[in-house]
Amino acid sequence: MTAVPPFGAEEELLLVDPATGAPRGRAGRVRDAASGELDGEMRTEQVETATAPHHDAASLADDLRRRRREAREAAHREGVDVAGLATSPVAPDETSEPNAAVPDGRYGAIADRFGAIATAQLTSGQHVHVEVGSPEEGVGVLDRIGPWLPVLRALASNSPCWRGRDTTYASYRSIVWSRWPSAGPTRVFGSLAAYDEAVAAMLATDTLLDEAMVYFDARLSRELGTVEVRVCDVALEVDDAVLVAVLARALVSTAAREARDGIAPRDEPIEALRLAHWRAARWGLTEELVDPRSGKPAAAGDVLRALQEHVSGALADAGDAELADEGCARVLAHGTGSVRQRAAIEAAGGDLAAAARAAVDRFLP
Repeated sequence: MTAVPPFGAEEELLLVDPATGAPRGRAGRVRDAASGELDGEMRTEQVETATAPHHDAASLADDLRRRRREAREAAHREGVDVAGLATSPVAPDETSEPNAAVPDGRYGAIADRFGAIATAQLTSGQHVHVEVGSPEEGVGVLDRIGPWLPVLRALASNSPCWRGRDTTYASYRSIVWSRWPSAGPTRVFGSLAAYDEAVAAMLATDTLLDEAMVYFDARLSRELGTVEVRVCDVALEVDDAVLVAVLARALVSTAAREARDGIAPRDEPIEALRLAHWRAARWGLTEELVDPRSGKPAAAGDVLRALQEHVSGALADAGDAELADEGCARVLAHGTGSVRQRAAIEAAGGDLAAAARAAVDRFLP
């Protein structure tokens, strides 16, 4: 049995008005009211949680629930609620809370440089960290997971609405996030030196404030010793968050094994990868995805099952095979977060605020 790496997850969460579902810029007050650790984000309508590293899915799930519970209790103390929404169904009323859009400090400096890209960036993601043996191994992982990341994006899609309207996308957060000039898929680097050279060249342009603004779909996190998978929308429910986390870990573990075994990565054209990600963001699992094995469209359910098969050994090593089987079957049967948000809106006669209310209800079972 191969050693199973520890993994963890960060969640960006949306603060909403309990009555209207509109975003509320209370992050500083909510953080102060929290009994545990809550961080701020680009927008003051958001807070962020980060789990400890865990070896098994059950303990990760418990940690996610505990941190969501702490975030909710702190939000309630400040008269707001919190939800796993990757974009807000209800347009923010930025006139009601002056200067609430972007905090000071580093985020303020980013807003000064990037303007509306930053100030309009009210999106929430889930980032999965998986430990790797070394930065060199991490680059070997990055080189091999790229073609499969659009499948994770589709599975995690949970952002159909933007500024008070249905965009018809499954993950509109992905589209908004892609405006950052440093965001998106990466080429095959081949070595740590080549990865470092690419990052150094980006920083040399004096466009990004720092290396933390290298917003690759997956990147090295040197401080934590992990590969950080960044393509997923934040999840409506903890079970969804755990599902994408175990699949992300299995994908990283599989790629690390392939790198050790000398299996060459598939050098997909970056242009084709961008289109695969766009299809995943556009339709989630409701239409065809690009199959990484062929580079051509195939039924989304078949492509999701191909991902499971690709990482089946790593899932078995971690004891996650049954969880992945049941979770993927559940999402295929009942829909991604985007599908469930739209169902709530339809049941309420088209009221987009219903998606926010339903998300608050689903935040913790």
